[in-house]
Formats: sequence, C-alpha cells, structure tokens
Amino acid sequence: MTAELVRGQNHPLSRSRVEIRISAGTPVLALVQVCDDAGRLAGPGAVAHPGARALPGLEAPEGISAQHRVPVDLDAVGPAVHRVGVVLVLPPGGPARFGAVPASYVSVAEPEGAELAGYTLTALESETAVLALELYRRQGAWKVRAVGQGYADGLGALLADAGLSAPAAAELAAAATGLTAGDITLAAMPTGTAPAPTVPRGLRAPSPSPSQGSNQGSNQGPVPDAPPAPAAPTHPEPIPLSGTPYAGTSGGDTAGGPPTISYDHPRRRTSTEPPEPGPRPTAPPRPGEPPRPVAGDASGWSMEERLYNQVWGMFEDMARSVAAYRGAVEFADTRMDRELDGALSDPRHRLGGSGNAARDTARARREELVAQAQAVLDRDLDQLTAEVEVVEPALPASYARWDNPVWHGARSAAPPSENPLALRLGDLHLPERPGLRIPMLVRIPLERGLWIDNGRTGSEAAMAMDTDRLRRAAMDMAVAHAARLLAAHPADRFAVHVIDAAGAGAASLAPLVRAGVLAGPPAAGAAGVTETLERLTRRVDLVQMALRAGAPEDLPPDVDTADQLLIVHDFPHGFDDRAVTRLRYLADEGPAVGVHLLMVADRDEASAYGPLLDPLWRSLMRLSPVPDNHLADPWVHHAWTFEPDLPPQGSRVMEQALERVAAARRAAG
Repeated sequence: MTAELVRGQNHPLSRSRVEIRISAGTPVLALVQVCDDAGRLAGPGAVAHPGARALPGLEAPEGISAQHRVPVDLDAVGPAVHRVGVVLVLPPGGPARFGAVPASYVSVAEPEGAELAGYTLTALESETAVLALELYRRQGAWKVRAVGQGYADGLGALLADAGLSAPAAAELAAAATGLTAGDITLAAMPTGTAPAPTVPRGLRAPSPSPSQGSNQGSNQGPVPDAPPAPAAPTHPEPIPLSGTPYAGTSGGDTAGGPPTISYDHPRRRTSTEPPEPGPRPTAPPRPGEPPRPVAGDASGWSMEERLYNQVWGMFEDMARSVAAYRGAVEFADTRMDRELDGALSDPRHRLGGSGNAARDTARARREELVAQAQAVLDRDLDQLTAEVEVVEPALPASYARWDNPVWHGARSAAPPSENPLALRLGDLHLPERPGLRIPMLVRIPLERGLWIDNGRTGSEAAMAMDTDRLRRAAMDMAVAHAARLLAAHPADRFAVHVIDAAGAGAASLAPLVRAGVLAGPPAAGAAGVTETLERLTRRVDLVQMALRAGAPEDLPPDVDTADQLLIVHDFPHGFDDRAVTRLRYLADEGPAVGVHLLMVADRDEASAYGPLLDPLWRSLMRLSPVPDNHLADPWVHHAWTFEPDLPPQGSRVMEQALERVAAARRAAG
C-alpha cells in the first residue's frame, strides 16, 4: 500500500535500491542533488543534471519530459551523503510558473515494482524550481520526506540556498538548463554565509562542514491547505523578542508571528583539523524495527559538535513530524466539512432520510484519517523520545541540564581547556508531546544580548505570578546563565560584571558574590552605573581600533581581553540619558569584540523613553523566566513552549560549580 505523504511528512524505506518516479503537470527538467546532513551541497559536482548525469549510486534523467524515472542505490551514494534531493525545474520557453500547470506527483517505488510512498506537490504559485522530495539518512536508516520547497527565482536561487556561492550557483543553473549564466536571476540568491542566528537570533542549527555556510534549507509551511510559502525563500532576518512576542507583537512594534529560532552554525573548527572518531557504529536495525539511537550520531569535528548537530536534527525532525500531523488533521477536517456540505445540499438526502448516514460516513472517514496521522506521529515521537534519552546523558556541561551527572563528580572536577561551542538556556516542547523536551542551545560567543523579561505583561503565566516572585525568578535565571558560562569557560577567558543600581538583586547574586567570581562588586547607584558602562565602552572602543589597525597585540595592558558579560538588573533605575546611550552602544557594538549584555528588565518600566529604546529591545533575545510559547522554529514556524533550565530546588550544584571556577582562577593566578 502506498503511503500518501503531505508536505513535511516522512516515511521509512525498507530497501536501499529504489526508483523515484516523476509525473509532472508539464514537461520539466529533473535534477538530483546529494547533500550532507544539513542539506548543504559539497560543490557543483554534487548535482546530477542532463549535462552531467551520473553520480555514485544514481543517475539523473536525460532531457525534458513530463515523466521521469531516477534509479537510486542508497548503498552506493557514499558515507558523506545524508540527503538525496529531487529537483524539478521549468525549462526555458515553457510555463512561467508551477502554479499555472497541474500539480506534479513524485513517488518512491521498488525498482520496476510497487510504489512505497508518494507526494503531490500542491500550494505552488510563482515558483519555477522546486525541491520536491528527499531521501535522507537518519541513525543508519533511510527515509523519504515530502519537501515541496519552491523558488520563484529559479534553480540558481535553489542551489545558492543549498550552499553554493552565487557565481557557482548561476553557472551550474546555466549548465543544467541550457541558459547562459547572465540569464540566471541572482537577486534573491544569498551571497555568502547566511546571517548567524539565535533564539530568535543566536540559536544556531548545524552545518557539519566547517568550510561552508550554514543553512539547513528553508522549507516553509509543511501542511496542505496552509497559506503558501514565500515564493522565493531567503535566509530570514532574525526577529527580536520584546514586549508580547507570544501574540506576535512587540510592544509598539508589530511582527508577523512568533520570533524565529535561527539556525546558522558557528563553524569553530577548520577543515584542516582531523575530526575526532565518531560514535561506535551499531548493527543496522532489522526490517520493521526503528533505528537504534546513538549519542553523537551526526557530522562534526568533535563529539561536542556532533552532539550539537544531533540536537538540531532532533529539533527539525520534531517540527516536521508535528507539522505533518497537523496538516493531515486539517486536511481531514476540510474534507469532512466538504462532504457534510454536499450531503446537506443534496435534496435526495433531505427527503429520503439518508442525511444522517452520509454525515456518519463523513465523520468516520475523518476519524480514520486522523487515527492514521496520529499513529505516524506517535511512531516518530517515540523514536525521538528514545533518542533524547540516549543523548541527554552524553551532553557536555554547557549543553546539559543542571540535574545532569556531568555537573557532579569527576567529570566536572577538571576546568575546561577551551571555550564551549554552545550554551543551554532551557528546553523547548510542543503540545502534541509535552514530555518530549528538545534542548534549546545558543551559540557561543553570544552574537546578540539576552533579555530576561521580568514584566507581567509578557504572557499568561507571568500575569498569574506574584510580581516579587517573578522578578526573583528572572534574576535567578540570569545568575544561573552567568554561572554556567563561567563554569563552561577556561578560568581566565570569561569575566562577569553586574549593575544592580538599587541593590534589589542582592539575594539572587549572593552565590556569585560569595564565590568571588565577579570582576568586581555589583555596581550600585548612578555613579556605579556610569563607571561600569564607561569602563566597558572604553574596552569596546580600544579593541575595535586595534582590530581595524591590525594590531590587537598592542592593546594597553589594563584591557582585559577575556570575553565580558554585563548583567543589568532593574533597568532603567540609576540610568540617565548618557548611560542609556552607552548601554545601547554596548548592545550594538559589544558582541563583535567580546562584550555581551544580559538584561533583566520590564519593558513597561522604561516606557518613559518611548521609541528611543525600541532598537535596544529589538537587538536582544527575549527570554521568559516562566514557561511560555513565544519562540518559533525556522522550518515550519510552530510556536514552541520555552522553559528555562534552573538548578533543582535545594541543590548546591551551582554553588559547587562556582567554587570550582574560583579554585581554577586561584590556581591559574
């Protein structure tokens, strides 16, 4: 029986030799691209097209036709290939867009045999090239996923989105379509590495090849009958969090929905470094069994990087699986409504008394479709749950929850020898499986500041909480993040400054003060605010000048070259206009030279400044000290519930980590 897929849905493949069959609504070119596990092309030679048809394990069709067949031997594609994508392109002189022709159908079948899974490409409009579906490797097993991602600016934009430079993408698109490179549209093509992100600008998804840029693809809108995806996808500009992002607005600013969790890779390693050995391979699963999860089962130059990439793979898998389920339910509801309307409008049903039977039949069909979708979702989420159970215990301290054993015992005793790749801020989950938590990782160094909103207007959970408890929870969250950053860095490579003008955060700051790990006592009063901001502003100015002059070694000896974190509590208390200007300057210019901002504030309390502070709030990544669904994934834009990661009540795990930091500093000093 053929599995009918909707956009974003996947289906396991039980065999390695398959045939991809294409029935297009008009004659098209069919290309095949092979990518790494982040959807990135290794180069122009990773695309099979009519001018260069053969790649290991597959062969692209020849010429233009409405019917194509692509034989694929997944055992022969090579270990570096994790995704095999089928691309359909409207040829020169043909229809101007896919929306003007009948929907195409793409399927995966046994060679010369029955179909295993099929997908009808709906909701296309102005697109002229589309990534129809992909076969992808996951934990040693292969699956097929319906993609349906179209590009209005054609094949060149599609190839650039997959990692090729603009000139290389234009040249390859010209060779594949028979046009000249000058005829290939470059306007919507990325010209270099995509913007580096977070949640919403700083959370990074992986790109396993350190020598490449880092977009995992831009599949938007995974469900049928949903609003069409943008015709020419581009790397989205990350949307800042502020005000009430849960409702898609930011105080006086408006936005189109929850801020997007972006997903660029920090590319810490160089391609000349040999990768560390990967996880020990496990025996392939027997037919009918799900793949066996393995910690570190992703590409990368170190176990830390492989685990980072694996977490993002889990994040994407859950987003797409839930999107497919929601799309299937929406389709079932729409079909039931259509059938009920037809039954009620038919006079024979009204007069003959058969209307009840027609309604019962329509509802039964709906329940059958929903049950099938639920079974597929349960299968996928059960597999992800098993993977999370394997991955969580293997995470390094900067990725791990505070209750993870990595923060205790021998593994936590030795200070780290290099900076971490990323930092865990909390967990993300969806209502379909609240118990399945995906770690929320933000890359290090922070490319934008953090804002922990201690106001009560941000969410229902905050409004239901006592004001004093909410403010204490927000400051406790900031201190926990600072402690994790200190513990995850080598002793001399991270410094923390605090502005607490009114002294209201003293109880939360006590662990940092007692351990003696702050760069100085928390700054109090207007004078303390001014002095701290002046000192950090001077550091930013001097480092910028030294870098522009190409002489970073000539910095004055009193300039601390370690990364700096400034925690600002109770803003804007103690700030005058000049201090506010300096704070905005640090938020904008500081991250590029190692000065990072962590604000604990209520935006409403700074409303007297009006729109003057809007750029500041937009430049920061807003987090909530209470669970709330204010963040969106970059693939299908679900609203994910974020829950901060805090030390367990009554535990001394954070204090012990800070004591180890203090001891390491004494030993190094």
